[in-house]
Amino acid sequence: MATHTLVMGIVNVTPDSFADGGKYLELRDASSRISQMLSEEVDIVDIGGESTRPGATRVSEEDERARVLPVVKEALALGATVSLDTMRASVAAAAIELGVHFINDVSGGLADEKMSSVIAQSDVRYVAMHWRGHSANMMDKSEYQDVVAEVCSELEVRISALIAAGVRREQLIVDPGIGFSKLPAQNWELLRGIEQLSELGLPILIGASRKRFLGENLKPEEREEASVAVTSFCASQGVWAVRTHSVRPHKEAIAQVEKVKVSFNG
Repeated sequence: MATHTLVMGIVNVTPDSFADGGKYLELRDASSRISQMLSEEVDIVDIGGESTRPGATRVSEEDERARVLPVVKEALALGATVSLDTMRASVAAAAIELGVHFINDVSGGLADEKMSSVIAQSDVRYVAMHWRGHSANMMDKSEYQDVVAEVCSELEVRISALIAAGVRREQLIVDPGIGFSKLPAQNWELLRGIEQLSELGLPILIGASRKRFLGENLKPEEREEASVAVTSFCASQGVWAVRTHSVRPHKEAIAQVEKVKVSFNG
């Protein structure tokens, strides 16, 4: 278990992701980005081939495989600890065969019933995110009486189902799904509820980087300062990892929070 919050750097091999769509479609561009992240001491590189922004339409399995598997190979060859962001069991299985360390599934296994058995037969860590539906209509499912309690309850159901399917508890990491079927105010409530989420007894991944709730009228890159502020808060709360579009400012923010923790504990 990490003693400080890790940084999971995002490499989207997509034309339509909200913050970096189209930047890393070519293998050489993705490789250059991964090398840069490694030089900034990224902890985990998270590679995705399907946008999950609100309103996005799904890509075919063939397109997803063609996008991500060469980049996974390249990242592993460069010495990265690699996560694959996918909802498809077959794509996850192919990446596991190549040697990835994490599968980051925004559906928590709900989008593909075969995912749990793929994970159960492997040694990878598995991020199960809170999810209520695909991107095309997920914002129609953002009604909550108590968003923190309901997200915890729905994640508990997923954890139980995954364990019943053979996934080992020590493989599991949970993600409350910031921005997925959540309105801006609900995202802030979830961040304030990290302590309650931690009662699930599993490591927590937070993916808030550059998302719209951090600045409705700002471009994604203009939300970087707010993203770093959220990372600082997450580090103060003992979150396992943050998923971010940049590395160095988040690493630095976490390092400063750790210094504050030491001075208080000292």
